Amino acid sequence: MKRLTTRIDDDLHAQLKARAKADGRSMNALVVEVLLGIVRRPETPRQRKARLLAEGKLVSFKPDGDPPGHDELERCSRGWGTAVSEALDWARGEW
Repeated sequence: MKRLTTRIDDDLHAQLKARAKADGRSMNALVVEVLLGIVRRPETPRQRKARLLAEGKLVSFKPDGDPPGHDELERCSRGWGTAVSEALDWARGEW
């Protein structure tokens, strides 16, 4: 069994202690139940993304327009040479 040490403000500590006492259990039992409730809560990928965005832990942006198609990419990349292909071959040990 592991031990978890965390810093909380005095007011939250007092609230947890009072709640545990009112429930007739230890503060440890209360905190473990709360933590288990959080980690066992099912979360879809969409819900996870929304939560991470809300918490500021994920950055998302909308592109200015549609992505270019294959023909457009081919047109834009004409004349670039073989540097990328050669780098991939080298990375794969094919040199």
